[in-house]
Amino acid sequence: MDFTSITVQILKALADIAGSWGLAIILLTLVVRLIMWPLSLSQQRSMRKMQQLAPKLKEIQNRYKSNPQQMQQKMGEFYKEHSFNPFGGCFPLLLQMPIFILLYTALMSPQFTQLAGDSSFLFIKRLDSPLRSHAGQVGDMTYGVGERDTFAAAKTAKIYLKDGKVQNVEITDYKKALEIQGSIIPGEPVDFKMDLYDLKLPVKALEEDFEKAEIEVINNSTKEMETLTFEKKGTLLFAQAKTNVVEATFHYDVLVLILIFGATMYFAQKVMTTASKTANMDPNQQAMQQSMAKIMPIMITGMFIFFPIPAGVLLYMIVSNVIQVIQTVSANKIIEREEQAQKSQVIDVEATEVTEEEKEQREKGSFSGQKKKGKW
Repeated sequence: MDFTSITVQILKALADIAGSWGLAIILLTLVVRLIMWPLSLSQQRSMRKMQQLAPKLKEIQNRYKSNPQQMQQKMGEFYKEHSFNPFGGCFPLLLQMPIFILLYTALMSPQFTQLAGDSSFLFIKRLDSPLRSHAGQVGDMTYGVGERDTFAAAKTAKIYLKDGKVQNVEITDYKKALEIQGSIIPGEPVDFKMDLYDLKLPVKALEEDFEKAEIEVINNSTKEMETLTFEKKGTLLFAQAKTNVVEATFHYDVLVLILIFGATMYFAQKVMTTASKTANMDPNQQAMQQSMAKIMPIMITGMFIFFPIPAGVLLYMIVSNVIQVIQTVSANKIIEREEQAQKSQVIDVEATEVTEEEKEQREKGSFSGQKKKGKW
């Protein structure tokens, strides 16, 4: 199953509804975060319970620190007694990773470039653009390349047969079908080859009727796409394209997105740590959590400056951070109401027990008084 193509089709459906690929990414983010809301609420409950149990856990660790095996056993019994899973809060984070990877591969794929490679949103010039890129002019049959660039074929090819018929056919495993012969040297032609049988046509048509194929080939690094003509030689298809040296382009709109992402992530972490201050947390643990909340946004923002993240993925992560802040505040209010309701129930039960006890004492007192008056 091609999950990348499925992700692109989902984005296309959302873009048809919203009228914009940028809004489609925002809608996708909203859908994902709404689906994950129960898990996020469960994560907040797990974090709050962990903070409440932390002092008792520390007592167990101190008591059995000389016997790690027994300490693990006692901690397991403690978790079971309190119906607590220490890894329960990690599941929402793990679930977000495949979504991030799918969106990343989708926006870097030839399918997205074909459908919406030149789409813009607000101040973003291209949703598939990373911070730095280099590209030539599309349609001139010449690629602007760097030595480490990679290429991929589109999903379909236009096939010309001897009887004059033209067919659009799918390419089997199109992501890996195209190969580069030799190495890429900017300014010199680059040669491509494919296996003839990667084209989804009957064997007879490929061997006897096939004349040539026109296939869109994309430079994965620059998103530049050219339509190349592949000629048949035996069971292989060959094509050649000119190349030239181009200077790298720095996209300031993507830099702004990276900085906004860092700011929203810092704010999201700050909201989470602020909410944790009201809980009974170990001071060392709280200090470590606050330090991580400051360091992590800086580390990840710095990583994105060197790692090629498409603008659309950054847009997804920014919106996700904003929604996370809203969900964190909402979740804490819900949990606080639940804890307050539990406390009220405990107080009511205790008050009821006191009232019953006073009633019993009054009855006993009344009984003793009647006995003294000789009524019994």
